[in-house]
Amino acid sequence: MKKSWLRNVAALALGALCVGPLAAAAQTFPDHAVRIVVPFPPGGTTDILARMLGNALGAEWKQPVVIENKPGASGTIFSEQLARTPADGYTLMVTATHHVINPALYKNLRYDSKADFTPIAQVAAVPNVLVVNTDFAERNRIDTAADLVAYAKANPGKVNFGSAGTGGANHLSGELFKSMTGVSMVHIPYKGAAPALNDLLGGQIPVMFDSVPGVLQHIRAGKLRALGVTSLTRSAALPDVPTLDEAGIKGFEATAWFGLYAPGNMDPKLTAKLSHDVLAALNTPAIKEQFAQQGAVPGTMKQPEFARFVAAEMDKWAKVIDDAHITIQ
Repeated sequence: MKKSWLRNVAALALGALCVGPLAAAAQTFPDHAVRIVVPFPPGGTTDILARMLGNALGAEWKQPVVIENKPGASGTIFSEQLARTPADGYTLMVTATHHVINPALYKNLRYDSKADFTPIAQVAAVPNVLVVNTDFAERNRIDTAADLVAYAKANPGKVNFGSAGTGGANHLSGELFKSMTGVSMVHIPYKGAAPALNDLLGGQIPVMFDSVPGVLQHIRAGKLRALGVTSLTRSAALPDVPTLDEAGIKGFEATAWFGLYAPGNMDPKLTAKLSHDVLAALNTPAIKEQFAQQGAVPGTMKQPEFARFVAAEMDKWAKVIDDAHITIQ
């Protein structure tokens, strides 16, 4: 009896020694600069939203929040690095829907998309918008989504649409558009939304689905023509642009979302603090206004709701990709 009691006391003492530093670390976090990595080139929607969030968190934490861009292979290159990074909260990642799509696209990922990451919070939800190069639209009298469908049917296989990479939200929006309208368009994948957008603006490609924040300034400047948003309700940033459902493609819906992740096996207390702080930052009037100007809705999912959402999204997109036979070339 006495030996059993001594063993229990020893176990409790050992547990206290292990948990104590973790709890203390969560309470004092952060005590130096935090790095948030965007696994895509600068200038895209993920980058824009990450920088807004980083500014808000830096003000809240009274510590620098440094945003870095480490693009490559639809976000998988840095994701592999993050999976091997210490789970101390000082290296985080803001990424797009790609994170839940990539496991179905890349059969030889060198990380476990579920076990090697800690989903912290949803950052934002953003509808995509179907845009065309304005010069292309004027030459071919394309003012509506119906006009584009008619043009593409009259020119099968001759209309190219760009995306941030195979299997991303804007690529899948294009594939859904093709499926629901019966048009034949050629997908041109890029290494990120920003390079694709540059070619769209330059006229190298005529059509693209991109998130509202990524193209909003170019729509307002008249360089791109918006034909329809991919949500079932209009975007507050583009109130005069119809939904594709309104434009005659009934039931069309494809919304992108963005999330903050940490390495796997993070201390639950630190995970909870990060989730709380991110949602607090997203709930500030300044962030709400900044996001609204970009056509983005701040996230409201905290841990563990966001973790359940991420797991469900992985299963959903795996089925879509399998059914569509989408593969990485």
